[in-house]
Amino acid sequence: MKKSVCAICLFLGLLQPSAGHPEASGTANASTLLFMWWNVENLFDSTNDPATEDDDFTPEGSRHWTKKKLLLKQVRIQQVLESIRNSPDYLRYPDIIAFAETENRTVFAESLRKKGIPSYSTRYHESPDPRGIDIGLAYNPRNVQLLTSKAYHVPIVNDKPTRKIIVAGFSAGGHPFHVVLNHWPSRALDREWSEQKRIAAAAIARHITDSLRNADMNADIVIMGDCNDQPEDRSLKEVLGSSDNIAKVRKNCRALLYNCWSGYRGIGSYAYGNRWEQIDHILLSCGMLDRKGVSSDPQRDFRCFSTPDMLTRNSGRPYQTYYRGQYRGGYSDHLPLLLKARFENR
Repeated sequence: MKKSVCAICLFLGLLQPSAGHPEASGTANASTLLFMWWNVENLFDSTNDPATEDDDFTPEGSRHWTKKKLLLKQVRIQQVLESIRNSPDYLRYPDIIAFAETENRTVFAESLRKKGIPSYSTRYHESPDPRGIDIGLAYNPRNVQLLTSKAYHVPIVNDKPTRKIIVAGFSAGGHPFHVVLNHWPSRALDREWSEQKRIAAAAIARHITDSLRNADMNADIVIMGDCNDQPEDRSLKEVLGSSDNIAKVRKNCRALLYNCWSGYRGIGSYAYGNRWEQIDHILLSCGMLDRKGVSSDPQRDFRCFSTPDMLTRNSGRPYQTYYRGQYRGGYSDHLPLLLKARFENR
């Protein structure tokens, strides 16, 4: 753990923009940013990778995953991006996109490639997950500038490795900000038995954010991810420092993060049985709440996004690609999260 923290500290020095570093070019919407997080449910190509356990997602595998099914999956993703662009609440494509459960850089980048959609740049870190699923990060280089990024291993003793936690430093309008991306271990088999794995992941995410805040107590940090836990669970509340009290977060910048689900009246991002769950998260540092640099009003700017097509007609739950092993051809078993932010050009 000490070695991990030291590595984080060394990395943080790279996150600060140099005096002569060119800033992101201005656009008509240069004063706003849109962040997107989405677990897209098994975005695999159809080719067998002998280095990973992806056999199910091949034409010969149990899911009979073909290029045609992949193409429909990618069309679904592009439809969601178009829906965001056409929504009166946004009228733009996301500037920063993070997807969970992507198999590789190629299939991730291809899913964002369509006429009319911005030419996103990608930063991709392969994870040690046995199935080969990773977190893909994309950004619009016209609006934001990537300074650097790094992935951190989550130590889990005597068990299969999990996804790495990614930290990326960006600049918008001359203002640096940071994004921390997570996909923590699932609740498979038993929630309590698997809880320690998520606590281990939360501890690494906490060390990253603590190091950023030690360098600058008011650092602008956006934490996004599928944490497989809800806001009141230990991994988030006790370890990561998630809070539903915005005033307390502003007064305790070094310890707390504001959870954007607080006070949210819409549906959750994931449905288990007959109830909605809030297991995908966007959390903000106090620096994101101070109306300086890059900032957001989460009680107004956060949303779990859906359209009628993304939900099943009979149950109103997410229209999944697979349901209980049967192919449905839907979007995903999760819904995406969106956050608007603002900044002033220097």
